[in-house]
Amino acid sequence: PQIGGTALDVNADPLAKVASMGGLELVMPEAYASGPCGDLLNSGRPVVNFDLTGESVDLPTMTGSTYSAMTFSGQVPGPTLRVTQGDVVHMTLTIPGDEVTQHGNDMHASQMSSKPYMGAVKIGETGEYCFVAEVPGVFKYHCSGVD
Repeated sequence: PQIGGTALDVNADPLAKVASMGGLELVMPEAYASGPCGDLLNSGRPVVNFDLTGESVDLPTMTGSTYSAMTFSGQVPGPTLRVTQGDVVHMTLTIPGDEVTQHGNDMHASQMSSKPYMGAVKIGETGEYCFVAEVPGVFKYHCSGVD
């Protein structure tokens, strides 16, 4: 129930509000990859390599039939990556030459889209991106960037 009443002045333009407060400052610029991994791999931070293979696999169902799944390294869900906050994650994705479709990878913990850096990895090729694991927690990764 509403008790008494005053009208609230609601600013319907959040971008104008942010601008009036001085704009946004990127707090953790090192958490974002800047294209090739060279700078982060040579930053002196510990590097954790996470090498995946994108492949289609026929997986069994409980009814005895199978279904075709796009997997990371033949698994659903894919392998688990464990890192310490502050580590550089060096993510590579290889698509075998006999694979029927290209794959991509997006990892939410990176706080960025991998598509500008990795995008769709073509059949028979390997893609990579890097980021600093700044935000603690449990994050998913998934196929992304397939055009």
